[in-house]
Amino acid sequence: MSGILYLCATPIGNLGDITPRVLETLKAVDLIAAEDTRNSIKLLNHFDIHTAMTSYHEYNKVEKAAYLIQKLQEGNNIALITDAGTPAISDPGEILVKMCQESGITVTSLPGASACITALTLSGLSTRRFCFEGFLPADKKERREILEDLKKESRTIILYEAPHHLIKTLEDLYTTLGNRKLTICRELTKRFETVLPTTLQDALVRYQQEEPRGEYVLVIEGKSLAQFQKEQEADWQLISIEDHMQLYEQQGIPRKEAMKQVAKDRGISKRDVYQYFLEKA
Repeated sequence: MSGILYLCATPIGNLGDITPRVLETLKAVDLIAAEDTRNSIKLLNHFDIHTAMTSYHEYNKVEKAAYLIQKLQEGNNIALITDAGTPAISDPGEILVKMCQESGITVTSLPGASACITALTLSGLSTRRFCFEGFLPADKKERREILEDLKKESRTIILYEAPHHLIKTLEDLYTTLGNRKLTICRELTKRFETVLPTTLQDALVRYQQEEPRGEYVLVIEGKSLAQFQKEQEADWQLISIEDHMQLYEQQGIPRKEAMKQVAKDRGISKRDVYQYFLEKA
């Protein structure tokens, strides 16, 4: 029988956040696949765990996954851990999970700490609907396309960023999204945890004067209905009222109903539309 792959969440800062189930599993498995063995050995030593480790990271994620699949098929149980948080979230673990499923190998997840969810709950922004983007790509074209998508996003947006890229990312976000509400979370669960409700503009000013330090989670307000309507109204101003009317009348909509819809689109009264055509007559 094949072994089982265990996705084991590790603390994002405070070691007390590790679960008893994860500790039991890390002691019981045959092998631990770690993002950085030099980092993970500190965690294992702290909890007196002596299970063998092997590295599994972004730069060996495909070929090493094949090796781990083979070990699992031989009946070995393997635990996958990252430097911090839940494996397979913005992490090469997703490749291993996919390959395990394709090979018929059982995968189970042991829940625990996750920086994106921790930051969202602390943000003070809407938590009912959200999207997680992870790190923005370095490639300029791909980055621009994603930022344009985020510009239209109505859900709360969660991003990760490293300190040396923070200012550039804030600049790109402010340029594309405008001055949205933003909560900056830094050093989550650690001694100097910081949660800063601010705006993109104010955050940019702050970090142009203050050197960014630590790992950041950015929680950004989604586009509001009012913003969406305002932009739609601005778009309609690019065409004449006659052309606007024609768009609806070509669809077979009666003139009175078309006038009503044009007025609604442009944020004016139906009387204003009627008066416009009266004056044009």
